[in-house]
Amino acid sequence: MTSTTHIRRPVTRRTPAQRFATFMSRVGDRERGDVPGWVLITLMTAGLVVAIWAVAGPALTEMFDSALESVKGP
Repeated sequence: MTSTTHIRRPVTRRTPAQRFATFMSRVGDRERGDVPGWVLITLMTAGLVVAIWAVAGPALTEMFDSALESVKGP
């Protein structure tokens, strides 16, 4: 049989401010991200929205107007 020994660490009390600072330092390193990549994704998404709107805009407007007319009645 093998025995496992557990090492007990001394309990250190930290203030909420210290815990928050530790948390933010860990998150800051991990969540920095790729800013040029996000800018590119945002610009590409905006371009797709403009392109789709240009193609489907008139059909969507006609469909919306038709729906409003059917609700209003004669």
